[in-house]
Amino acid sequence: MLALRSALFLLFQVVTVVPYALGCLLLAPLPRPLRYRYTVGWPRLVIWAARALVGIRWRVVGAENLPDGPAIVLAKHQSTWETLFLASWLPREVCYVFKRELLYLPFFGWGIALLDMIHIDRGRRANAFEQVVSQGTRKLAEGRWIIVFPEGTRTPAGSQGRYKSGGARLAVRTGAPVVPIAVNSGECWPRRAFVLRPGVITVSIGPPIPAAGRDADAVNATVEGWIESEMRRLSPHLYAGTPKPARAGDSRTS
Repeated sequence: MLALRSALFLLFQVVTVVPYALGCLLLAPLPRPLRYRYTVGWPRLVIWAARALVGIRWRVVGAENLPDGPAIVLAKHQSTWETLFLASWLPREVCYVFKRELLYLPFFGWGIALLDMIHIDRGRRANAFEQVVSQGTRKLAEGRWIIVFPEGTRTPAGSQGRYKSGGARLAVRTGAPVVPIAVNSGECWPRRAFVLRPGVITVSIGPPIPAAGRDADAVNATVEGWIESEMRRLSPHLYAGTPKPARAGDSRTS
């Protein structure tokens, strides 16, 4: 039964992404805010379909921690789910940092190409970070938020990847605070999995972490400590027997 529901969900995504992408192309002459509101309708539709067809529900805790100003969002990455959810739920326009090759993907790539996000030319590795700083500074000035997955790729539920410091370095360079987010989406929508499982995904938003004038490695360590400690609170059954990471100023407010 779960396999059938998952198949219907996959079919739903395939059928809806094509007309949405064509709509994005038709709306290309309009201002970006209008194009953005239209485009994130597809992620919102997919999140709804995941609930209706598979039974994947969600809840958010700590929403009061979201700042009213520039921010760099550093989030746990276990699934495609949070990529879709954060873009459609957060109160600001968001920019993901991704490799430029994704822009050439049919339909999906065309849609994100029109949203003016932060893409990196991997052929220019020597100044890749400066590309991010230059584009990121401009996006923040436009009132947009930047989302970075510090582990770089999706990690299986209950595991931890190496936290790269790029997002923290960007926050230090721009002076924007970091908003850490923990999410246990991998329990319902595992990476590279066809069969999805019903359940409740929790998105936990931590207090903003100041970055201006600080050491990037220290900021990154604080982010890692908060997220990984929170992951053990959200999914204790997956972390049994593993040491709890240090959590600077453990002050959960939700």
